[in-house]
Amino acid sequence: MKVLIIYCHPSDNSFTARVKDEFIKGLVAVGHQYTLVDLYQENFNETFSEQEYTREAFYNDEMSISEDVKAYHKLINEADILTFIYPVFWTEAPAKLVGWFQRVWTYGFAYGNHAAMKQLDKALFLVTMGGDLNELVRQEQLEAMKTVMLEDRINERAKEKEMIVFDRMSRDYPNREANFERFLKMAYQIGNNL
Repeated sequence: MKVLIIYCHPSDNSFTARVKDEFIKGLVAVGHQYTLVDLYQENFNETFSEQEYTREAFYNDEMSISEDVKAYHKLINEADILTFIYPVFWTEAPAKLVGWFQRVWTYGFAYGNHAAMKQLDKALFLVTMGGDLNELVRQEQLEAMKTVMLEDRINERAKEKEMIVFDRMSRDYPNREANFERFLKMAYQIGNNL
């Protein structure tokens, strides 16, 4: 099984980084291959250029695509599972990841009559947040997040799609340390059970 991980967090010293590390350990333990794309480490340019906008707005697949985007297309088509690991900032993914979708989900690759993107076996979102998941559910924000990621960005591009949220990681939660251990074991198991 080939797993492509798109990781997006500005700090190497974060709970999100630890989730990524444990998920990878779980993958390796069962012999899965993985490729890690760290959008901050790569200094990914999330800015949607005017040329990219024009290409998408006019569905012009004859206009060129930048080399970095082509490289992501290749990685996606080599993978069986696409995993996104990131924190929630104000009920949204970090700007780099939002920009990644804007730049990489191109006409002729992710959509259009002759889209070249293969259908993946699974798309998995491992999402960390400081707040309480129950509060997101109560305010219907979790469903909004799932709609954006699972139904819009992934849609039929994967046979299965799932979002798992690791919550209550803010420094003001009294059981934060207990959550650390529980969630890190969970991240390992998720990788181990793919």
